[in-house]
Amino acid sequence: MLDHLKANNRAWADRKVSADPGFFKRLEGQQAPEYLWIGCSDSRVPANEIVDLDPGELFVHRNVANLAPPQDANYLSVLQFAVDVIKVKHIMVVGHYGCGGVAAAVDGERRGLVDHWLHPIREVHHDHRHELEALDGDRARWDRLVELNVIRQVKNVASDLFVQDAWARGQELCVHGWVYSLANGLVTDLNVSVHRAEEIERLG
Repeated sequence: MLDHLKANNRAWADRKVSADPGFFKRLEGQQAPEYLWIGCSDSRVPANEIVDLDPGELFVHRNVANLAPPQDANYLSVLQFAVDVIKVKHIMVVGHYGCGGVAAAVDGERRGLVDHWLHPIREVHHDHRHELEALDGDRARWDRLVELNVIRQVKNVASDLFVQDAWARGQELCVHGWVYSLANGLVTDLNVSVHRAEEIERLG
């Protein structure tokens, strides 16, 4: 079963060792990435590849539609470990245009459990309905909702007590909001970075 994936793994490991004989030996040491990536589970959005970082250089948490919900123990555990133990310096919330999770949140269809997970996006949609309705075409509204969702999740991350406590003790930490384009492979910085607690209010 899955022999092709195991063969791919062996070939990948061989290429890594050929290019850098000490690669895996270094990975055995304690990881010390400076970045936490909170992104979408979409298979077309490979976090390390997008920013051209090796294993060990990016701590990654992914879920449907890149949410950072304050009631999710999985996300909170990753956040606390990244902030308190690894002491990352940057947290990037990264959405992507064409996100199926964002579309599924507001298309009116029922899909079961995931509808509950996506409820925060419906709230964002409701809060910004006038702005979204003024846009021309479904694609423009969809893309903007992707951006608005990222901004809301940046606010969630920056408002969390783990992040707030890190800032209070003087720890260097910044939360960023990006959107990745499947069409050209580029990320767009939404310019909503938060460096300190006082900056959260400007996110709305």
